[in-house]
Amino acid sequence: MRFWDSSAIVPLLVLERETERCLRAFQSDQEVMVWTMSKIEVFSALCRRFREGALKEADFYSAKKRMNDFFDMAFEVISVSKVKDRALRLLQVHPLRAADAMRLAAVLVATKEETPRLPVMSFDDKLTQAARREGFTVNPGVDSHPAH
Repeated sequence: MRFWDSSAIVPLLVLERETERCLRAFQSDQEVMVWTMSKIEVFSALCRRFREGALKEADFYSAKKRMNDFFDMAFEVISVSKVKDRALRLLQVHPLRAADAMRLAAVLVATKEETPRLPVMSFDDKLTQAARREGFTVNPGVDSHPAH
């Protein structure tokens, strides 16, 4: 099982630079965990691409279906109050945006702060750096180098 950040979920749904690595990781381990608000972030990314013309209508609806299928099978971290408390601490010690702090807090809550228990899939530079500093393995078996 891996914790999937929205920056790693989007490439599963639409063609991006990281698509091949994400597909390889997903095919090797289809048990996934996500933060409860990640579906909104992923759908926002799809809608933005559609509005900007980067996705045609048929591709948008196909990606939306794949998104729903992905989240239907995912384990979801839903402990909002626990995540909020940890996110406040993370914002003090890492240069994260609020949404990134909540995603990292979600995986901390899911692992009960035992970071070796669950690797993280992410291609967000600040989030991957903070996750590594918190003790998580990021993109195991996918990257031999830090995120771009």
